[in-house]
Amino acid sequence: MDRNTAEAEQHRPENWPLGRLLGAASRSVERAWAQALEQRGLTHAGLIVLHFLEAGFDSQSDLARLARVEAQTMSRTVDRLEREGLVVRSPDPGDRRRHVLNITDAGRRAFAAAGGLEDEVFPEVDDPEALRAALVQIVTAGSTDPTETADPAAPAETADPAAAADPADPADPTPRAPARRD
Repeated sequence: MDRNTAEAEQHRPENWPLGRLLGAASRSVERAWAQALEQRGLTHAGLIVLHFLEAGFDSQSDLARLARVEAQTMSRTVDRLEREGLVVRSPDPGDRRRHVLNITDAGRRAFAAAGGLEDEVFPEVDDPEALRAALVQIVTAGSTDPTETADPAAPAETADPAAAADPADPADPTPRAPARRD
């Protein structure tokens, strides 16, 4: 094998170190995901908020904790969603110091429009469940927090959202888009 052929072989993705491969895959998927959300008038952060509101959470501080972002970051996201008419803030009847968040009909439509995005955006792989399991194993490696292994986008098995929810993934707090309806 001549030198040029050997160099060309090294540059094929099949021969990349795993870290480079994961980084390249992450950037590629993130770009496609952001673009698909933008086409639907959403952002990555906005989808997270809509997901948690649909799951029954209504406290901005709870949303920040679940998404693992600072309160100020969540406030900016909610402000934008409110300006766009996707969420509303209203006084909490039980606590005058607090406001609750509610998703609007437009917010529900926007969230529903994100359904099936994974199938559109993510490339097909031979064994998606094995890929998911490997990714979960990677992002939760070394964690001592048992809630980090749970899937925050999994369907709740209870009507109580506080009992059903798990904190967002520490590496990427993106909930999956709504499950596709076959």
